[in-house]
Formats: sequence, structure tokens, C-alpha cells
Amino acid sequence: MIPWLTENTPFPPVTEALREPNGLLAAGGELSSARLLSAYRQGIFPWFSPGEPILWWSPDQRMVLIPNEFKLSDSLAKVLRNGRHEVRTDTAFEQVMRACAAPRTGQRGTWIDEQMIAAYCELHRSGFAHSVEIWMDKNLVGGLYGVSIGQMFYGESMFSRVNNGSKIALAHLCLHGKPAMIDCQMHTPHLASLGARLIPRDEFIIKLKELVNSSSATNWQFDAATRSKQRAHSATMFLGEDPCGLNPQCSILDI
Repeated sequence: MIPWLTENTPFPPVTEALREPNGLLAAGGELSSARLLSAYRQGIFPWFSPGEPILWWSPDQRMVLIPNEFKLSDSLAKVLRNGRHEVRTDTAFEQVMRACAAPRTGQRGTWIDEQMIAAYCELHRSGFAHSVEIWMDKNLVGGLYGVSIGQMFYGESMFSRVNNGSKIALAHLCLHGKPAMIDCQMHTPHLASLGARLIPRDEFIIKLKELVNSSSATNWQFDAATRSKQRAHSATMFLGEDPCGLNPQCSILDI
């Protein structure tokens, strides 16, 4: 049995999460900003389908992506060098969420419903949830969103309407957002191919506690004013001078 959370009920320790299904910790509660931030700081995230109560998870093991372990394909390197895209941050957060929520081939539905959109838009207004957006010809063609606390970035979802749209967004997150660790939540072969790996939950929690209490490495302004710097840096990074060791894509989610 898992506990049912009321408005003021704290989360149980993550060590009490079920082994099957892996990581299910609690049900109920609400998607207030305070509840969500408390969850993320403890290594917990919400994930549930329409019609279900809110379910809270902390799986063991945890899929993470360290930016300097990010794998970059030759084809994506070429796309980044061509620079036909424009990168923006936090200019269309709700649009990114709704694009991520749109039905995908082979999927019957989405877990990003209206209450999730409302909750994360509130986190965005509070400065904790962010989007990285890829624009081409004034159209939003790819992006990602997630929650940033200190030097942790908790990836929630990504989308692409053109080839490599989400990969470009993730590349810029790693290079310019520079989180120390990206939480990808669950293992997928796709994430593993991009450099993400599983670590034990206790190791994840130890790192998490340090990183959420560290100063953020970015102000989430790596668009307009830094665009020319991005292009110059992108050019050098493919000559082996990039400190991020980039290599793209991810998604929680594809998340």
C-alpha cells in the first residue's frame, strides 16, 4: 500500500517507494507550486494518466544525463553548424507544453493534461519552469521544458516538428544552460543512446541535495543577446574546443 496525501501531508521517504511498479511512492495531494518544488527537491515527480489520481514516483534506478557525457552525431553537428534555426528561451512556455502534449504516432493519449499545464505554467511564472524553443521561419518547430532548481534540471518533455528539433534544444540546454545534471527519470534505449545512464537512487539523491542548494549556472537568457556568441561557440565546439563535450537529444521522456 502507498499513502494517500492530503493538502498538508508531507511525502514519505523515497526509500518507501514500491519495487513494483518501480518507484511508486504516494497518491493524491495537489499540483501546487509548493508541492511540486518539494517533490523535485526530494527526487520525486508526478506522473499519471487522465482519470487517475495524482501519482508520485521516485524510481530506483534513476536515468540521468550529465551534459559532458552528451553524445553528438555527425549529422546533428552539421545541423548546428548550419544555424538555420533560432533558439529562444521562455518566450512560449505554454506553447511548448501543448506541443509536447499533442498525440504522437503509436500513442493513444498523453499524460500532460490541463491540470499539468496549469501547474507548470504557474511554476514558469514563479521562475522555476523553463522552456528551450527552436524556431524556423517564425514557427515553433521543436523544444523542451522542465524544472530548474539550483544546478539541477528536471526534464519533463520534448517535441519536434522538424528533424532534430528537440535535439537542437537539448544541445543548447547542455551548452548554454549548463546544468550539472539532467534528470531523465526513466530508462529508455533512446536516452541511453544519447549518453544518459542509470544510477542508483541513493546516489541520485546525494547528488541532488548538493545541486539544488547550489547557485544556478544560467539566468535562462541564452537567446537574443547571446545568439552571436552561440554561433561563435558552436563553431569552435565542433573543432574539439567545447568544454561541454556535447552530444544531443533526450527526452524524458519522449518523454
